[in-house]
Amino acid sequence: MDTQKIDRINELYHKSKSVGLTEEEKKEQAALRQEYLAAIRGSLRNNLNNISIVEKDGSITDLGKKYGGIKEV
Repeated sequence: MDTQKIDRINELYHKSKSVGLTEEEKKEQAALRQEYLAAIRGSLRNNLNNISIVEKDGSITDLGKKYGGIKEV
């Protein structure tokens, strides 16, 4: 998500607190928030898929392959 959209989310938030939003602005705000949340979830999923754990026996467990649905190539 680019900074223009994040700035717009913040702008709509501040406007909602001061003078209120029109119905169209409320819909825009909801859509932008959903897009923002999807970007955050995608980023978090990406980070979690890149975690590997070194077991006591020295083997490495790739959690992305084990739990994240990443297929071995």
